[in-house]
Order: sequence, then structure tokens, then C-alpha cells
Amino acid sequence: MSDHKAAHSVQAKAEGKTLVMERSFEAPRELVFKAFSESVHLESWWGPKGWQTANSRFEFQPDGVWLYCMECRDENQGEFYGLKSCGKAVFQEIAAPERIVYTDLFTDQEGNIVPGMPEILIEVKFLELNGQTKLVTSSQFSSPEEIQQLLDKGMVEGFSSQLDRLEDYLKAIR
Repeated sequence: MSDHKAAHSVQAKAEGKTLVMERSFEAPRELVFKAFSESVHLESWWGPKGWQTANSRFEFQPDGVWLYCMECRDENQGEFYGLKSCGKAVFQEIAAPERIVYTDLFTDQEGNIVPGMPEILIEVKFLELNGQTKLVTSSQFSSPEEIQQLLDKGMVEGFSSQLDRLEDYLKAIR
């Protein structure tokens, strides 16, 4: 699979069953980690631009569950307007402020797992570099075809848009 370079400096590379995406932020690592580890912060930036996230459950601890739904509220997004996309994360490992490991699953609005969609093991690393934070997200899939399925659905572009929102949010809360 080839390298993918999305807008706004997100670098993505698929190798075998792993998709790695990276981006740097001009913010301290503790602040970036906080944006990922507190429900109120996540709801403020999680999801692509034009989407609003609501957390119905957020237990930030090993074996804790995070249930969320994102809804497109941007009428300019055409067929996506009004669409909901929901997920369930189960936290496996948390090492503040260095890394978070969780399993991510697609769900319906009630939190039931959607059959036929991939289960993804995600590791998020927060690397401190001279007052900046490099975010490295490694997503493990069960096959290269699963990665391709999500790449075809715009996963890198959506993640890039989401990280643009995170960057704006970090500037606002600094």
C-alpha cells in the first residue's frame, strides 16, 4: 500500500495490517493528553469539522468504556447532514501523559456493535519535542483490506479534519 499524505500536515502510512498517522501540535504534551482524557474536552473537538460529538459514557481507566455518537450538523456537507456515526472504545492501557491504548468498534445509537465493520486496536502516543507534542496514532486491523475499506471511506481526511479541530481547541484552552 502506498503512503498517503493528507492536508494540514497529517502524515499517514499503511503497512500490512497497521495504519500510522502522525501530526505535531504547538502545545505541551500534558495539555494534548488532557484533551484526549476528559469527556468535556473530547466532546469539544472529536469528529470531523461540522460534526458534534456527544458522549453517553466515559470511563477513562483500564477496561473502562467510552460510548459516543457524532452527528453531522453542517448543512453544506450534503448527504452527510443529519447522519450519525457512533462508536465504542474500551480502554486497554493508560500511561499518562505518554500513551493510551484502546479497542475501537463501530456501533449503532444504542451502543450495539455493527456487524461487518472492523474492530481496531489503537495506540495513541504523545511525544514531547521542545514544547511541542507529536501525536502518533497506530491502528491495528485484522487485514490490509480492512484498512483499505476505511481509507476508501475517507478515514485519513476525517482524522485530519478532526485534528484541525483539536489544534483550534488547544489554542482556545491554553
